[in-house]
Amino acid sequence: MAEIAIIGATGMVGRQMLESLESSSCRVDRLYLYASKRSEGVTMTFRGTTVTVRALSESSIEPSIDYALFSAGGETARAYAHIMRKHNIVMIDNSSAWRMDPEVPLIVPEVNKAHYRGEPLIANPNCSTIQAVVPLYVIGRLFGLKRVAYTTYQSVSGSGRKGIDALDNPSPEKGHISDNVIPQIDVFETDGYTKEEHKMIHETRKILLDESLPVTATCVRVPVSNAHAVAINVTTKTPVDIEVLKRHLNHQPGIILTDTIEDLTPKAARDQDAIIVGRIRPDESLENTIHLWTVADNLRKGAATNAVQILKTIMEGQT
Repeated sequence: MAEIAIIGATGMVGRQMLESLESSSCRVDRLYLYASKRSEGVTMTFRGTTVTVRALSESSIEPSIDYALFSAGGETARAYAHIMRKHNIVMIDNSSAWRMDPEVPLIVPEVNKAHYRGEPLIANPNCSTIQAVVPLYVIGRLFGLKRVAYTTYQSVSGSGRKGIDALDNPSPEKGHISDNVIPQIDVFETDGYTKEEHKMIHETRKILLDESLPVTATCVRVPVSNAHAVAINVTTKTPVDIEVLKRHLNHQPGIILTDTIEDLTPKAARDQDAIIVGRIRPDESLENTIHLWTVADNLRKGAATNAVQILKTIMEGQT
């Protein structure tokens, strides 16, 4: 038997978790859906069965649940972690609450699923980090990583429904993302970087098991509804043979390699689980340095699909 819960099921990522779980090969004998009180009684469909959303509370959590996919924010994740542990429920959390906890694995299955050692809590990385570390993993394996510099172009769905609404219905009260580019995501910290930039820096090091790796980032919000782009500048320890790199990227699970510009856009990445990679070229200003470009659906591979892939990895390891 496998009983699975989605916490935050009616949100954008929660709905995508439901869809990704439905299309996965994960065994689901019983599904529980939880959301806030205002969504109680909403019905959703899963593999031909109607499931009614429950209001999330400590008393509403079924102790028979085996796995819980959380997309309800960091505050809720922290509040319910002890309840999950009490019932021996494996918790996969999409918030940033646990990502930098040294006791909590931060998993992108194509890169570091071996880092999972049976812990009861697993963190899902930041959306932009996920789509960057998979090609970086290939580059590092072949040529070693010496330095990484990111510039992100992140869609408004990364900030939830309010971001979509601000793009679709622009007004001074909702911000100025329409017909605009904003070089700030999340709050500024004392060093001038934003919290989002720090997420990418520290999560990259943790996932790649290299705390000394120099990483920098500039994270930018763009007037695109869904799917993020990340420009990556990488300095390697040994010279990069680009044809060898392309050959390995072509065989890397989770990556689609292309030189077609139309396929390297957010529109092309939407509704896909793959990370699309291209524009690979030497950086002629720095030795042993290359540029590459990635796009991915931030609601799918950047959040929901990666969480379901983590779930699948855990379930397969327990059979």
